[in-house]
Amino acid sequence: MIYHKYSLTGYMLWLRYALLQGNPGRSLSEIYSNHLESPGTKAYSIRQAREMFSRFAETRTHLELSGGDLLEGATGQRHQGILLSIARKVWPRSLFKRVLKNHGLFLLIEARK
Repeated sequence: MIYHKYSLTGYMLWLRYALLQGNPGRSLSEIYSNHLESPGTKAYSIRQAREMFSRFAETRTHLELSGGDLLEGATGQRHQGILLSIARKVWPRSLFKRVLKNHGLFLLIEARK
């Protein structure tokens, strides 16, 4: 599993740490590196993941929505506040599970030599 660049979690982090801070040009890569897990965290597109595993005979990828994408469970201490509390109450989880299932944070890769 690696992190998927185009995820609901990434979009939420970009909204908070780029758009709402008046810096909409900030890249998702920079957002992940500074705000997801630990400094330097990376996230990849499906195309980038397939390129990384291109030497394998067979590669399959699958995206999965995380608890973070669906605003379920606990978040890190630096990800708190009134906006998050409100979002947790109104977040359309069932809609996202149907419509945005390809925007999950977890990019699962199965490769065979």
